[in-house]
Amino acid sequence: MAGLSTMPKYATYKVSGFDWIGDIPEHWQVVPIKRVIKEHSGNGFPIELQGGSGDIPFLKISDFGRDSIYVGSAANMVSSQQIKRYRWNLIPPGSLVTAKIGEALRKNHRKLTKVSSVIDNNCIAFECRKIHSMFNFYLHKVIDFEWFVNPGAVPSISVPKYKSLKVAIPSEQEQIAIANFLDNKTAQIDEAIAIKEKKIDLLNERKQIIIQQAVTQGLNPNAPMKDSGVDWVGEIPNHWEVIRLKYLFNEHTVRTQTGIETLFSLRMELGLVPHDDVSDKHIPNESLIDYKIVKKGQLVMNRMRAAIGIFGISKAYGLVSPDYAVFDISNEVVSKYYLTLFKLPLIGTQFRLASKGMGTGSSGFMRLYTDNFGNIKMPNPPKAEQKELMAFIDKENRSTSKAILHLQTQIDRLREYKTTLINSAVTGKIKVV
Repeated sequence: MAGLSTMPKYATYKVSGFDWIGDIPEHWQVVPIKRVIKEHSGNGFPIELQGGSGDIPFLKISDFGRDSIYVGSAANMVSSQQIKRYRWNLIPPGSLVTAKIGEALRKNHRKLTKVSSVIDNNCIAFECRKIHSMFNFYLHKVIDFEWFVNPGAVPSISVPKYKSLKVAIPSEQEQIAIANFLDNKTAQIDEAIAIKEKKIDLLNERKQIIIQQAVTQGLNPNAPMKDSGVDWVGEIPNHWEVIRLKYLFNEHTVRTQTGIETLFSLRMELGLVPHDDVSDKHIPNESLIDYKIVKKGQLVMNRMRAAIGIFGISKAYGLVSPDYAVFDISNEVVSKYYLTLFKLPLIGTQFRLASKGMGTGSSGFMRLYTDNFGNIKMPNPPKAEQKELMAFIDKENRSTSKAILHLQTQIDRLREYKTTLINSAVTGKIKVV
């Protein structure tokens, strides 16, 4: 990607008088945004009409995806007869739509309408009057709605503040040229980002395959093998055994009588961490009475989310939710090795199949109970070999993490460049005509 410093500039500039715009080309105009757009408020949407049929989208915040410029398909459609009956406000094609209230406002998701649409009362739309729709879209990639948020517990946009915002506007011909330039350049950047994101996915997939092969077949490709007797495991090295988890993990069910101990929570990436470090909701001691006590070095499992690898090894004495399972770990195994094993998708499938209860998948009420967990058979290499495997896995994780970090840094720089490029184009810092 070409550096912004090497791109053409306009011959002469003038002071805009506004910090967020900076100096602008001499022939550009600074005007209140209300002169070039018209705002449209949303409409109430009776619940009995939602999910109906029709040929006109009734847009909600949930319809605003993140990646595309235009609003895609809408979950709710209405008819022209309903629009007349309820006197709904119809938004013309090419209007910019966004949230006007709540945390969705601060996410700055803006979309353009492809067809005439209706919006609900949590949204606001800006019809283009004297501004090209695509230039308006890119201009609003620079404008932060946080600038116009009313004070209060629930953020909401102040339309008068927004309408008084000053913007720099070039001629219509330049607007179209800038929009076309940004269409082309941002598409190239997005493609480059997508390629790097795909590489990250492939690196993670490769890592999982290598680790899975190591923990089920070992590191020596020439080792004599035998049938494990477990379909999902297949063959294992001759000197390995297959063992039920109940012989390695013994449930620990001691409860607190005071609730004064530190409460821990399980997180996917972080493992077992103090609850107050990851949640703003403080739980008083009296509410923690009868929570499970966990000791340093014990395994903790989230019964409802075991299938996606929500396990952790305790680093300190404390408490965990009664819905968690706590296990003492056999001295005959390397705890970190089994923690790694339990986070593999292959093992997660076995945990899901062994879970019981109502519902299906992660959205249901399936739980991996202790008896079912204990009856699962696992390949169990000798402890010394578990240490070797763990060293190999740690090395593989470090190598993959380093490669992913390098790619992620490149992605972050591309995104930063994209933001700067849009800002520079719509405020006239570079000349694209």
